[in-house]
Amino acid sequence: MSTVNQTTASTTSAHVPADLDEPAPILVSKDSGTAKVLKVLIPFTMLALLVIVWAWYVAAYDVPHYILPSPWRVAQALVEDWGTLSGALLITLKITFSALGIALVGGVGLAVLMSQSRWVELALYPYAVILQVTPIVAIAPLILIYAPTTQSALLICAWLVAFFPVLSNTTQGLKSTDHNLLNLFEMYGANRWQTLIHLKLPSALPYFLAGLRIAGGLALIAAVVAEFAAGSAGAQSGLAYRLLESQFRLNIPRLFAALILLSVAGVMIFGMTSLISHLLLRKWHESALKREN
Repeated sequence: MSTVNQTTASTTSAHVPADLDEPAPILVSKDSGTAKVLKVLIPFTMLALLVIVWAWYVAAYDVPHYILPSPWRVAQALVEDWGTLSGALLITLKITFSALGIALVGGVGLAVLMSQSRWVELALYPYAVILQVTPIVAIAPLILIYAPTTQSALLICAWLVAFFPVLSNTTQGLKSTDHNLLNLFEMYGANRWQTLIHLKLPSALPYFLAGLRIAGGLALIAAVVAEFAAGSAGAQSGLAYRLLESQFRLNIPRLFAALILLSVAGVMIFGMTSLISHLLLRKWHESALKREN
């Protein structure tokens, strides 16, 4: 009997891995210092390579500056025309943020109203969809006719484009509230106002913030497109007019400089809305929480 036990013990020990008692490997966090540096370094390295290739192509093939200017000419135009371009950028950003603010107030307010009344949703939501799917370039001439000023027409155009993402996402978020939690609130006697404030709106916050990120970029695009359609000029003209002006005068370095300013403004708007989303969601929502492994 002892021989059998010894044989079983030896067989069992033979199948046990030798490193069973060794400590588990230490996992490297994805948010380590090296990873954070790489997140910043890689995009800037890619940008530097693109600029180098751009400069090489212009110099190697002797491309005229009125067709494709070199990076140095674009930087020079950006410095020399900074007074004009920065003023135009401020006007475009003023229209963008004004339209975005009105879209946030109107979109969230209408979404809450539609979530509280099925009849209001049936009456208004189809027309919001129609406004969204109609190209803004097609209705901009009508807005320019009926709006009292060109600036108000540009504001309306930008608002129409930025409004629907906020409305649609917030409405979807309000409808996505957990039914079990709704039943719990009803069981404890919460009224519609208490349910909206303490349950539905916090549940819809991630959806709203996603719509905010989309609406921020669309508001800038709509402001530029509306100004293209309006063809406004003068002291109150934005970057879109400066783009057209540079094109007509074949001042391509200045055109590239204006495009770079628009791109930087769009990236900054996206970064700002993403930061707001992170600050509001980082302590409780799964999309912003850091994984432990």
